[in-house]
Amino acid sequence: MISINEPLDIELQKKLEKLEAYIRELGSLAIGFSGGVDSTFLLAVAYEVLGNNVIAVTGADASVPERELKEAKAFCDERGIRHIICTVDPLKEEGYRHNSPDRCYFCKHGIFTEVKKIADENDIRYMAEGSNMDDIGDYRPGLKAAAELSVKSPLRECGLYKNDIRMISKAMGLPTWSKPAYACLASRFVYGEEITEKKLRMIDEAEQFLIEKGFLEERVRIHGNMARIEVPAKDILRLSEDKMRAAVCEKFKEIGFLFVTLDLEGYRLGSMNATLHKGHGYR
Repeated sequence: MISINEPLDIELQKKLEKLEAYIRELGSLAIGFSGGVDSTFLLAVAYEVLGNNVIAVTGADASVPERELKEAKAFCDERGIRHIICTVDPLKEEGYRHNSPDRCYFCKHGIFTEVKKIADENDIRYMAEGSNMDDIGDYRPGLKAAAELSVKSPLRECGLYKNDIRMISKAMGLPTWSKPAYACLASRFVYGEEITEKKLRMIDEAEQFLIEKGFLEERVRIHGNMARIEVPAKDILRLSEDKMRAAVCEKFKEIGFLFVTLDLEGYRLGSMNATLHKGHGYR
């Protein structure tokens, strides 16, 4: 049984037990580990069930902020979980570099090709990733790549939604239970705009600056030489106060942006997917 610090309701307990049984049946797993809410939960459960028959594999490239890599490494180090960081370069793929609507397909295919090599080298039978039931309705070309490479999706197989994962993670005492949702930095580009390492570094530095200013839920979307900032509606007034606004503008222009804007709709996941709709250049 998975050790928890506080009781779960019956439905969550059943889902957790189903996940344990599913993972136990697999026997050994190489988990694509980003350090986010979902993959951390999956890794923690898998490690309790399978022990050293689990390895965590994290893909490192320019679209992954250094802070995320450090958090992923710290989590594994603290628990004694085998952790391998592999270097990948999705920018060599034209479909990724030119930011086509199926960009995530090329990225995930490259990452899980590396995970498979690592799994084979370590006599690990299966690969797994951390998508949940909420991911089914969104535009997720990366899931196609995972399916093609026979990557398991235990959280979806066991009917776990994001809120379920947060609640069970809290009961398990995982530090990520309340962590804001995260997507790779390439998701900040409008479809069709070329992704470069320089622009990825600009976004990373800009978002890190906002985090250090206390905006823990934020996105810096890039449109050519313009930065479009998204923060939750409750934080818009704080960001637009004169002193804060001036500091953000100064920093962003120092980073390399010519124009700095604040999105009045506020922070929302996948806002760039709006450009996929008819009338925005993609269907």
